[in-house]
Amino acid sequence: MQRTTATITSLALVTLLVSSCVSKKKYVAIQASNETLHAKLDECNRALETCNGKVSVLDARIAGLENTNQHLKDQVNELSSTNANLLNSVGQMATLTKQEAANLERSLEQIREQDLRIRSLHDALTKKDSVTLALVVSLKSSLGNLNDTDVVVNVEKSVVFISLSDKMLFGSGSTQLSPRAREVLAKVATVLNEKPEMEVLVEGHTDNVPIARDCFKDNWDLSTSRAVAIARVLQTDYKVDPARITAGGRSEYVPLVANDSAENRSVNRRIRIVILPKLDQFYGMIEDGLKKAGEMKK
Repeated sequence: MQRTTATITSLALVTLLVSSCVSKKKYVAIQASNETLHAKLDECNRALETCNGKVSVLDARIAGLENTNQHLKDQVNELSSTNANLLNSVGQMATLTKQEAANLERSLEQIREQDLRIRSLHDALTKKDSVTLALVVSLKSSLGNLNDTDVVVNVEKSVVFISLSDKMLFGSGSTQLSPRAREVLAKVATVLNEKPEMEVLVEGHTDNVPIARDCFKDNWDLSTSRAVAIARVLQTDYKVDPARITAGGRSEYVPLVANDSAENRSVNRRIRIVILPKLDQFYGMIEDGLKKAGEMKK
């Protein structure tokens, strides 16, 4: 009887030890799984911080309105790729604690909001480019078959420029407009009046030869006076709203070519009309895009 009791006692001790060993293994496995999940969450948070840094840089560039659309598209693609990688990492996770899952969801939501914001800005820039393209088509259609050496329409950084040659506009050292100039300005004014949301900058440019007439002090005076003459004709003769017009002289200091020949000096003597959207309207486009992005998120 005593031997049987001892045997039972021994078996109970063995069973207890085995049971204790199995529990420890489960604990170690759970602890390892938990550490793995924490490491993945830390990795996601670091990726989020990297994304937020990139978004901040992009916001600063957009605020300066100096980015090109291609650069913005590259940034959007990069952010979208990072977002896809994060979502893929989430799909590979096994089990998260309730708190860890909530933290990860907040991080992903922040990335989605930033992605929507960038896309809305890109859409605003695209809309602005579409307006610019329509303006160029309208101008070239209105101007018809004018001599390209006298009238040049081009686009730089989404801004429309119309360059008018000095020889077509004015006599030598004069601010009196020729009949040919008035014909061209009438066509330009027609397009401007069809686009009341656009602002107009009139720039006067000269060559580097000092002015020899008593009525002008120097080339600053001449270039500014010619720009004002153009602005005045647009306002008084062709009813362009003067609140949209800015006139200024650039003198001889922004030449297109070197002033080393009579031909080159003729190229540098010009009037440039710059047409661009009002900044408040561009920001309005951005605000509309952000509003739509918020509605999509809901």
